[in-house]
Amino acid sequence: MMRYLPHTEEEIATMLAVIGKASVDELFTSIPAEVRFEGELSVPPALDEVSLMAHLSSLAAKNGGAGMLSFLGAGAYAHHIPPAVDQLLLRSEFYTAYTPYQPEVAQGTLQAIWEFQTIVSELYGLPLANASMYDGASATAEGAQMARRLTKRDRVLVSGCVHPDYRKVTETYLGGVGNGHYVEVQVGKDGAASSAAIEAALTDDTACVVIGYPSFYGALPDVAEIARLAHARGALLVTACSEPYALSIAESPGALGADISAGEGQPMACPPNFGGPGVGLFACREDRQYLQQLPGRLCGATVDSQGKRGFVLTLSTREQHIRRERATSNICTNQGLLALSLCIRMSMLGKRAFVEAGTQCLSRATYLRDRILALPGYSPAFGDAPFFNEFAVRVRGGSAASVCAKLESQGIIAGLDVGRVDRGRSDCLLVAVTERHSKSDLDQLVSALGAV
Repeated sequence: MMRYLPHTEEEIATMLAVIGKASVDELFTSIPAEVRFEGELSVPPALDEVSLMAHLSSLAAKNGGAGMLSFLGAGAYAHHIPPAVDQLLLRSEFYTAYTPYQPEVAQGTLQAIWEFQTIVSELYGLPLANASMYDGASATAEGAQMARRLTKRDRVLVSGCVHPDYRKVTETYLGGVGNGHYVEVQVGKDGAASSAAIEAALTDDTACVVIGYPSFYGALPDVAEIARLAHARGALLVTACSEPYALSIAESPGALGADISAGEGQPMACPPNFGGPGVGLFACREDRQYLQQLPGRLCGATVDSQGKRGFVLTLSTREQHIRRERATSNICTNQGLLALSLCIRMSMLGKRAFVEAGTQCLSRATYLRDRILALPGYSPAFGDAPFFNEFAVRVRGGSAASVCAKLESQGIIAGLDVGRVDRGRSDCLLVAVTERHSKSDLDQLVSALGAV
């Protein structure tokens, strides 16, 4: 599809000057004046890209098979991804690129990885960021394994506020249950990591504490306090973040004392799909020991023999490819296309617009939560804990599954029935909001919930 990109007034004046015309109208002198259209066309005013795409989708829906109005989050979020991102990814030097072993023929790929690392470092507030992590779940597990190597301890405390999939993958990496390496800590009453529960579970053989930031239930934990508790016992703090847009407003985990931060970059890189793809994010403190234990690969900037800037793979231990039993991790695939997608999107967005998008998410989520809680029979699932764009509510009637089924018949995905991942909370509905939701979308959900 070719996109219509209008020229600026300066560009039009330059082109007219080249061909010797005073105005665009002079290009149409061959058309008799009496048949030319006078006045303005009866068309609506211009729309921004997000609104225009929503309008075109609504027109397409008239053909049948309309899409659902979705408030589903729970680790995968539908933020706006401009079509320009996909168009740039279609360039052959990107979509056919492989691991850049030869820097002399892979400078573009290497620079893209380097820029990606820079974005992740700024996002997490930690100076050392890598590339090639598969997704948020495996990145979190790699963070726990890295902490074990650094501390030479085996026990890992994982808060129940961490995404269920991240917990399961981490448990699998650590050898499953029963060996004492993986210990799950009960989530706090506010839906975030419980400082009291973590302090009680900490021992001198604890390698690290893993918490969700934000929590799977949307709440923001006291990262600084948990970091203090972990460090007092010689353990590290690993944060897991599945919604990176939260860090547009919330303090970065590095600034709050996290040693290692992992998470999912999908919300910045691509729309949510059926099971993937994702792009894992990973950053840590700048320390020689941390560098030596870093999984994946690290791209660095340098200069060549003539002093010209260039990019190389600074760290990619061969054991990851040929002697796997000696590797810090077994990550081999570059995962570069999704990293590039994230890099393009965030470069287009910029820091100020990133904060603006996050502000819109927060304000719309706050509005929706207040409206839902004003309905009879609905109540907060975790009190009034601070949140970003996702929150849990107890539904009227006590069955979130029933509410979801009724709204689905109306073309609305109300959110996640928490009972699917936590049987003890079958009355809870987890609702997510992004900048793509309009006020009418939010009001439609409130109206539907009030009617069931």
